[in-house]
Amino acid sequence: MALCEHLSALENELIDRGIRITSRGAPWSENCREWVYFACVLDQASLRKRFKFAPCVIDHENTDPRSGVERGLVCEKHFDAIMGVLKPSKKEPRIG
Repeated sequence: MALCEHLSALENELIDRGIRITSRGAPWSENCREWVYFACVLDQASLRKRFKFAPCVIDHENTDPRSGVERGLVCEKHFDAIMGVLKPSKKEPRIG
C-alpha cells in the first residue's frame, strides 16, 4: 500500500537514498492505516522546511519503551506515518 500524498515525497526520497525499511503496515491501532518505519533518525524541523507538509502532518514522538520508541511524522487526515528511530546510533543516518 502506498502512503498518502502528504507523505509520499518523503517516503520516495528515503527509499531512493537506500534507507532500509524496518516495518510497514498498521502497527498498533485502528487509527493507523499505513505506517512505514525506516532505519534512520528523522529531523522533523529540517524535513518540514524542505517538504512544506500540509497542516494535517504533525510531529510524533513516543518515548515509552513498552510500546516502542519512535519519532516521525503522522498525517492526521489519512492516518499514515513515516517513523524513524528515536535516538541515533552509529548505524542509523540522520535525515533532515
